[in-house]
Amino acid sequence: MSYRGKIDVRKKIAQVVSKELRALFPDAKIALNFSNDWELLVAVILSAQCTDKKVNEVTEKLFKKYKTLDDYVSANQLVFQQDIFQTGFYHQKAKNILASAKIIKEKYQGKIPCTMEQMLELPGVARKTANIVLGTACKVVVGIPVDTHVRRLSNLLGLSPEKNPDKIERDLMQIFPRPEWGVISYRLIEYGRSYCPAKKHDHENCPLTKKLNSH
Repeated sequence: MSYRGKIDVRKKIAQVVSKELRALFPDAKIALNFSNDWELLVAVILSAQCTDKKVNEVTEKLFKKYKTLDDYVSANQLVFQQDIFQTGFYHQKAKNILASAKIIKEKYQGKIPCTMEQMLELPGVARKTANIVLGTACKVVVGIPVDTHVRRLSNLLGLSPEKNPDKIERDLMQIFPRPEWGVISYRLIEYGRSYCPAKKHDHENCPLTKKLNSH
């Protein structure tokens, strides 16, 4: 089924995908562990180019060592880098997390900002991170988080031909109803992990591929 043409074709694909994923993963949600809004932001920043499983392993110790926002504000960057070393890109992640802690303390009285514009002003926060934090912490859904699973499956299933995450997000927002924006990413992620791993994708036994080919 070709998807590079009209939006109505992609909308039909989205309807099938949405129905199947809702049945498979009715309770899909973020896989990262956290106990407050700030820890959520930290975990999502750490998850860039890193598996959620590894992030959860790192934050299990990290969140016991750094219990409050002030602990991050006063943290030594070199020490913090070692604390998050296993998540990769630790120098930039440490710099961004600690800088964000100071901004949130000074500009937002220690509260996570709840608009896209404010979130994007934080160091290291792009639309994916902002969408996740806004949707989970603030219950504000203004877009669709696009991670590697969502990007790969959007191309594979015919939801979007784009490679750029922002363009994929735009395409998905056009074809999925707004009430589904907050959950469709997590369902696609669960589907990717369960049925379509990047290195071992079995097209013949992929339920969504079968369903789409039958339409």
